[in-house]
Amino acid sequence: MTKLKLGAIADDKPIKATIELPAALHRDLVAYAEVLARETGQAVSDPAKLIAPMVERFIATDRGFAKARRQSS
Repeated sequence: MTKLKLGAIADDKPIKATIELPAALHRDLVAYAEVLARETGQAVSDPAKLIAPMVERFIATDRGFAKARRQSS
């Protein structure tokens, strides 16, 4: 079984943001969504829905950011 950094995607009320992604990154998101669906049994209808949990995971695991945040509070 593959160890992915993301788990099941929470169904939360989002805000609207518009971004442009390189085509290669979009292909990677589509592929990630396919692997995630196999791993969790939860189909991801829109790969763009992976972006928010990925950013959340990135921020949550960034030690430098956590340290800077603690120092500024």
